[in-house]
Amino acid sequence: MARYFDVHPRDPQPRSISQVVAMLRDDALIGYPTDSCYALGCRLDSTTGPDRIRRLRELDDKHHFTLVCADFAQLGQLVQLNNAAFRAIKAATPGPYTFILPATREVPKRLAHPRKRTVGVRIPDHPVVHALMRELGEPLLSSTLLLPDAEEPMTDGWQIKEELDLQLDAVVDAGDCGTEPTTVVDWSEGFPEVVRVGAGDPGRFE
Repeated sequence: MARYFDVHPRDPQPRSISQVVAMLRDDALIGYPTDSCYALGCRLDSTTGPDRIRRLRELDDKHHFTLVCADFAQLGQLVQLNNAAFRAIKAATPGPYTFILPATREVPKRLAHPRKRTVGVRIPDHPVVHALMRELGEPLLSSTLLLPDAEEPMTDGWQIKEELDLQLDAVVDAGDCGTEPTTVVDWSEGFPEVVRVGAGDPGRFE
């Protein structure tokens, strides 16, 4: 059964955050809130998390996982950025955007696109994510909590707990954070291409 953590959306309780991070370090898969919708998350080097996410969402190996970063410095260690991408992405973060970029050697091969060697990265603007990232001290492997055949991501913590109780290890509930996923910008060819319009204004990349 998944442990349930009811946390304050703007000032999350440190004890709860510490307990969630301890579970992540013990290879847990969690459901947690972001600035665009709820997401699934595990440690970057989790031995079971990526496959559990793929099974839960019925994804193939071409799916781009997202590496959630604490700040731009951490993001820059995971992906290759030209000068234009550096300036534009730095100006847009933190925020509800996911950027697809060539992965560096810091990213395990099994997490990057098998042919393109690209990966998604993002820096959410949400106090609960900030608290988790500070405590964890490393990026979080993440994917939108959108179940197969569902039209929108899940947005209610109790519903996530009830429906996925046997498939998750923990649910972090910080209230409703919307159903609109991130705007996805593919920068892998050296220029921006908006491939999904979501919560972030796509105009700055068009």
